[in-house]
Amino acid sequence: MKAPRVTLDQWRMLQAVVDHGGFAQAAEAMHRSQSSVSYTVGRMQEQLGVPLLRIDGRRAVLTEAGAVLLRRSRQLVKQASQLEDLAQHMEQGWEAEVRLVVDAAYPTAQLVQTLTAFMPKSRGCRVRLREEVLSGVEEVLKEGTDLAICGYSIPGYLGSEMSAVEFIAVAHPSHPLHQLKRQLTFHDLESQLQVVIRDSGHQQPRDEGWLGSEQRWTVGSLATAATFVGSGLGFAWLPRHIIERELAAGTLKPLPLEQGATRHPAFYLYANPDKPLGPATQILIDLLRQFDASPPPTTEPAASST
Repeated sequence: MKAPRVTLDQWRMLQAVVDHGGFAQAAEAMHRSQSSVSYTVGRMQEQLGVPLLRIDGRRAVLTEAGAVLLRRSRQLVKQASQLEDLAQHMEQGWEAEVRLVVDAAYPTAQLVQTLTAFMPKSRGCRVRLREEVLSGVEEVLKEGTDLAICGYSIPGYLGSEMSAVEFIAVAHPSHPLHQLKRQLTFHDLESQLQVVIRDSGHQQPRDEGWLGSEQRWTVGSLATAATFVGSGLGFAWLPRHIIERELAAGTLKPLPLEQGATRHPAFYLYANPDKPLGPATQILIDLLRQFDASPPPTTEPAASST
């Protein structure tokens, strides 16, 4: 890679000349001599091979090329400053990255709120978010991720209980189960196609929520399951927060089960017990708990066609 000919200090000098309205003002602001500032900017123009400034009366004015380069340089200088800040924070024990694995059934709205609130407090710390299903979360936690939100209690790990997620048994309104027009039993379901979500774990995958139906289709995501069921293919237990629009639009309808029509599994937040909690990780934990306890944002119902 070709080494840059212009230094960050030179770009800062050019920015000062423009921002303060001239060489003398920039020299005063940067505690340099005016001749030093003039020489630095003149040397920049020689190195780049394009004129950056022209003198208009007593004022230094950007050329067209100078305006483009100055605009790009501001981002460059800002990123360099952020990099230096990050190095200082890391020296103080601040993490460069926090890895978070979340069960795909956990409400995305709470995660968006959490990460939005975390960003201004992060000091450059990145969040690597990963979605898994059922035991996939447990496996990633044991592989060394920092935080995990799991849809069940992991044996041998101390987690804090979070809110429950409501799963609803649903099918398309024209599905044969709805055509029975009565309360349904598990025997009614056993002869029908059930759509289930594949456990993303490999070591000990779980069959959570499967009834043992004669026909079973396994899909890779909740969104795919909702699409299948909403198209009339089978029934499934799906999280309410994922299918609110379909319920409002009438493309999915709750099954009138005598029992078990809804399920409310609690979710748990785990920190990796083999890794010390850094300040950024602790802030993220506090925010996850805060927004988990808050009412989720309301979702606009789907517009009905007339």
